[in-house]
Amino acid sequence: MPVIIGRRELIAALGGAAVWPLSARAQEGGRKYTIGIFSAGSEHAEIPALNAAFFEALRELGWVEGKNVAFEHRYAENRHERLTELAADLVRRKVDVIAAAGTFAPLTAKRATATIPIVMTAAGDPLGSGLVASLARPGGNVTGMSLMVPDLGAKRLELLKEVLPRLSRVAVLWNADNPYSVLVI
Repeated sequence: MPVIIGRRELIAALGGAAVWPLSARAQEGGRKYTIGIFSAGSEHAEIPALNAAFFEALRELGWVEGKNVAFEHRYAENRHERLTELAADLVRRKVDVIAAAGTFAPLTAKRATATIPIVMTAAGDPLGSGLVASLARPGGNVTGMSLMVPDLGAKRLELLKEVLPRLSRVAVLWNADNPYSVLVI
């Protein structure tokens, strides 16, 4: 039976997951923690409302930018060859946690560090791509949320056929380098 949650609950969960590694140290008082925001995409291509809700959820949890948390934003601007360099920069800066969007960013972050906690947001197939050892017990330093919904490919085609009943051919474009693409096609 599927569990349905609202957008605010999802954002709060993601915010909580991002700061969870920091919460055990929150009593240290006065220390400012650093969260690395890491994406293969562009800052402007990210969904502004989703980003705003994420930062609002962090504030509601007591994490205020400039007071007890700072953010280091790294966007590859869809130039995947930059991911390794950007992940290495976050590691050099000794961020406390990396919030990595999509599949490529968390994969690259995982290759860059085995000690800094990584919270994946919207990763494709975390098990098949090697991000985690198992869904029940991820192991290592990667945790978070996945978009693992390979059954949606067929549903999308059904919906398309309902909307366009005379449709006889469909072309599909995908990124062959993304391990998740194979699952949804």
